[in-house]
Amino acid sequence: MTTKVEGLDPLVEPFRTELLAYCYRMLGSAHDAEDLVQDTYLRAWRAREQYDETRSSLRTWLYRIATNACLTALEVRGRRPLPSGSVAASDPLGPLVQGENVAWLQPLPDSWLDAGDPARAVIDRSSLRLAFPAALQHLSARQRGALILRDVLSFSASEAAEILGTTVVSVNSSLQRARTRVKEVGVRQERLSEPSAAEQRAWVDRYMKAFEHDDVEGLKRLLTEDVIMEMPPMLNWFAGPGNYGLFMEWVFEQAGTDWCLKAVAANGQPGFAAYRRVGGGYELHTLQIFTVTAEGISRNSVFQDSEVFASFGLAAGLDT
Repeated sequence: MTTKVEGLDPLVEPFRTELLAYCYRMLGSAHDAEDLVQDTYLRAWRAREQYDETRSSLRTWLYRIATNACLTALEVRGRRPLPSGSVAASDPLGPLVQGENVAWLQPLPDSWLDAGDPARAVIDRSSLRLAFPAALQHLSARQRGALILRDVLSFSASEAAEILGTTVVSVNSSLQRARTRVKEVGVRQERLSEPSAAEQRAWVDRYMKAFEHDDVEGLKRLLTEDVIMEMPPMLNWFAGPGNYGLFMEWVFEQAGTDWCLKAVAANGQPGFAAYRRVGGGYELHTLQIFTVTAEGISRNSVFQDSEVFASFGLAAGLDT
């Protein structure tokens, strides 16, 4: 006989943050993830009489509902790449080319993962870094689910099969193909040796100072030899400090050298919002999220999208 769950809301609420992170990994969109978590909770409330605690844990039950919501959404949504994962590298002095009808991977604001939420402790922060959800875009929906459930969330094969509504054999097959594909696109799933959060922030703070002084050579000294800059919704991206410097010289020539920068954090990575001088104030220009290694800044993902700006609660302009 089904065991009814009385007072479902307080029981499921502690899972909200980890479900948000899960849906984000699956979809690659902060806003879609938020919508799907709301959908998950609505579905759970409607199905509350059907939950049987003798058959599965509440957490597994919620993940199955969330997974079904994600799989349904992915049937009508295309993948969300970053430019470096979809087109060839560009000339840093060539024209900017906007991707037409492309839905790009979005950053996930750290502020959405409430520091006071106990569920935060169970979230694998390294698997939220932009490189990992970008790699997941190369997988089918069920391969994404298998990889996240098994390798990130450490569900057993039988639990993952229950969540995905399939067999253990199918889960193991999807997992093997997913691991192979992720390795092919150059992302290692094991935790990388990297600077502490404070050290990463310090690298980016030095970058911000050089940026504010339009010090291109100073910026280049903070970069790794294989640094990448990409700028969705533009298709343009390029690699190496030399190309990076050429592009930044062009930026300062075109957009001026008077900037106001505001520190932000997303996907467990440091960054800033860049406001450029326009008339008597500053106008929001870009949101920049950095990947920092022990050798320096290895990637700058530059976003210029109103939906992304809104998710960070960024003001459109600043007064002087």
